[in-house]
Amino acid sequence: MRSIWKGSIAFGLVNVPIKVYAATETHDVSLHQVHDEDKGRIRYKRVCEFGHEVEYADIQRAYDDGDKTVVLTADDFKQLPEEQSHEVEVLEFVPVDQVDPMMFEKTYYLEPDSRSPKAYVLLRETLAKTDRLAIVQFTLRQKTRLGVLRVHDDVILLQGLLWGDEVRAADFTALDSSVKVSANELKMSSSLVESMSTDFDPDRYTDSYQEELQQLIDAKLDAGDDIDTEKTFGAKEDEDDEGEGGDVLDLMAALRASVDKKRTGGSGSRSASSSRSSSGSDSSTSGSTKKAPAAKAPAKKTAPAKAAEKKAPAKKAPAKKPAAKKAPAEKKQAS
Repeated sequence: MRSIWKGSIAFGLVNVPIKVYAATETHDVSLHQVHDEDKGRIRYKRVCEFGHEVEYADIQRAYDDGDKTVVLTADDFKQLPEEQSHEVEVLEFVPVDQVDPMMFEKTYYLEPDSRSPKAYVLLRETLAKTDRLAIVQFTLRQKTRLGVLRVHDDVILLQGLLWGDEVRAADFTALDSSVKVSANELKMSSSLVESMSTDFDPDRYTDSYQEELQQLIDAKLDAGDDIDTEKTFGAKEDEDDEGEGGDVLDLMAALRASVDKKRTGGSGSRSASSSRSSSGSDSSTSGSTKKAPAAKAPAKKTAPAKAAEKKAPAKKAPAKKPAAKKAPAEKKQAS
């Protein structure tokens, strides 16, 4: 890793020299834009309103108050006292649970930058022992920022915070109406949560979209632009029956079906296969229970098998409809 900034933590009269590193990175597949006709890559030119192409080094920032424009050069920014400061100032210490995670921004690793890391270790152990966060203020990339210092394993993290006026208030009229939740519904919902409870392990989860995107790119590299997406990914599951997020007609039935499914099917691929085997019987029940099979969505990799299984019930449906129509006809003749 390469440090992006050097400075020090001002902790009372204690000064802790540090190096700052970005703690996170993106794994998204890198794409660029091209002209669909000739595949030429799209390039952007910086052009001023007078039609002159401008080099990046010749671009300055400016402020327009409506009447006048004030140009601010790189040297102007360097003259600001805060811009010259490389100090992470500790303002106060607060309990961990008093900082809402909604306010968290980008995270940075802090490495001790001195021959003796004793001051760094002292601050780290103090934060861990008191179970508190250090509220700090610092300037990075021409912006004064609020942040917290907290401990992760044996490393002090600097995590940026939004300013108080940057967090919007939730204003939803749908929440103004009174909604009653029965004791049975709450009990069943809690039972479902209990059946799905485990310890968090981020390595268990993968970005399936990026994996499929890379699979598509690899297929195009091997076969050219014209490929059979169904052959690459399998038949696409028909999502017409999913609706548009309407209300569940029978909440208790859906909860009960979800709990029963977790108990009988277990987790992972086993639960997915059990839900597919029981989908035939579920389809004959009321509209509310049709919502439960929506849990099939995660098992997208077995799309060809699902498509084949969905076709089988479709053939049986016409046979059931004539049988239902004959019964009323016989009654009319008898009368």
